Amino acid sequence: MGNGEDIMVVRRAAAALLLLLAVSACGDDSGDADGRLTVWSLENLTDRVQATQRIADEFTKSSGIPVKIVATDENQFSSLITSAAAAGTLPDVVGALPLAAVAQMATNQLLDTAAAKAVVDQLGADSFAAPALALTGQDGTQWAVPSDGWAQLLFYRKDLFQQAGLAEPASYDAIRAAAQKLNSPDVAGIALATVGNDAFTQQTFENFALGNDCQLVDAAKTVLLDSPQCVETFQLYNDLVTQWSVPGAQDVDTTRATYFAGKAAMVVWSSFLLDELAGLRNDALPTCEQCKSDPAWLAKNTGVVTAISGPQGKPAQFGEITSWAITAGGAQSEAAGKFVTYMLNEGYGDWLGIAPEGKIPVRSTETAWKSLPAGVDTKKPLAEIYPADFLDALQSSPDTFQRWGFPQKQGALVGATLGELPVPKAINGMTTGELDPPAAAQRAAEDVETIQKSLE
Repeated sequence: MGNGEDIMVVRRAAAALLLLLAVSACGDDSGDADGRLTVWSLENLTDRVQATQRIADEFTKSSGIPVKIVATDENQFSSLITSAAAAGTLPDVVGALPLAAVAQMATNQLLDTAAAKAVVDQLGADSFAAPALALTGQDGTQWAVPSDGWAQLLFYRKDLFQQAGLAEPASYDAIRAAAQKLNSPDVAGIALATVGNDAFTQQTFENFALGNDCQLVDAAKTVLLDSPQCVETFQLYNDLVTQWSVPGAQDVDTTRATYFAGKAAMVVWSSFLLDELAGLRNDALPTCEQCKSDPAWLAKNTGVVTAISGPQGKPAQFGEITSWAITAGGAQSEAAGKFVTYMLNEGYGDWLGIAPEGKIPVRSTETAWKSLPAGVDTKKPLAEIYPADFLDALQSSPDTFQRWGFPQKQGALVGATLGELPVPKAINGMTTGELDPPAAAQRAAEDVETIQKSLE
């Protein structure tokens, strides 16, 4: 380990200790003497913490229940929640919790599932996207209350597709045909992630895989990454990258930069691209020739595919659901339930408004999302940038959210693979010519099996 990595480890450890001490000082699982709720939020950027506290203060005005929002680093959450549980200093509520973290808390029996179910029942289970409830529970037990999510999407140049007479790239065949036809010395057919050390590569691949019924495991926990469905997905990914993409390793930043420069006809990215695509963030502006006179030009000429289908599957997409979790054993579960209910009802619009492009509502009752101001340096409602059919498709995307491993009750394995990244490593080996698609699928499967055994 180099000196730079040593320093980072020390800094992270120190930060974790300081944060744990700060959280401990805020109160234990029984709340403060004044009945204050302690809420950890993984939306830990300063402006987002302040915005969340303002929403919590409005809840306090209406309920009389004080709330303290504590910023919590997602990368440190696993160790922090484990330490807090051991020390008896659990927060009352955790917000913006991703699926893998919900599964971890469920495995460690840190969730008040009855309180979560009570909130869902009060709000109406039928008001939630069905996949959101399915991914945040198991065997009839509701682990947490789903709030919102971000979607992995295929963005494409509508102008180029129309000029070439191409169909929307919503299937393997259509994507392959478009990449091949639109690829030229000036514009690549598609920009895709290939680096082996980034979860973004796995998210991109999984977005293709789910629509071809390529699964991580089956109900019997058998690893399926070397199945015919997955080999077919590896083959498509390899063809796209090696024949109709840009040269060199591609990651979350370079794929965006390539599309923003007008140098790719398609890119797979998350919904967090939406405000940047419209020129609302100064450090990630579109740089295409037409964008110089009209920063929103690329947004106007971009279409979106929310769910992709392969020859052996149905339309599906990768999506991350974030939830509100009520911790187990607390004396304030009723008050915690009231707070979570508020955040999904009266405070829902303000919560989504923190980052509308990355907080797609999972409740069908939310009608103001499209008009919420998005952006960082410039604020503008998504509805003023994108057409209604574009936003309708995006808002309905949670209905097709799927994820590897969670339906098979393998949330712990999913979390472990996101740490070890066997699929991105196999993809990198494949796209650099070390492995052919069947060998890449086999290596990924073998590496996941090794991880699986380590969890037994």
